[in-house]
Amino acid sequence: MSTNDYVKFVTQQIVSYIDQPKEVRKATRQQRKEELPPLSNRWFGVMPLAVQLMFKKNKKGES
Repeated sequence: MSTNDYVKFVTQQIVSYIDQPKEVRKATRQQRKEELPPLSNRWFGVMPLAVQLMFKKNKKGES
């Protein structure tokens, strides 16, 4: 991809984003935020889930 093609592509993307109504931009931004995994999983991977499950298992055994 040449530099001119790349500049043309980026310009098209920016113009299409700016042409959208503000409500549509907010809705897509909110949808992307909802699709993200929880913060603890993004930062530390599966370890928080494993620890959480371990503590749940121990609590069930004590009851």
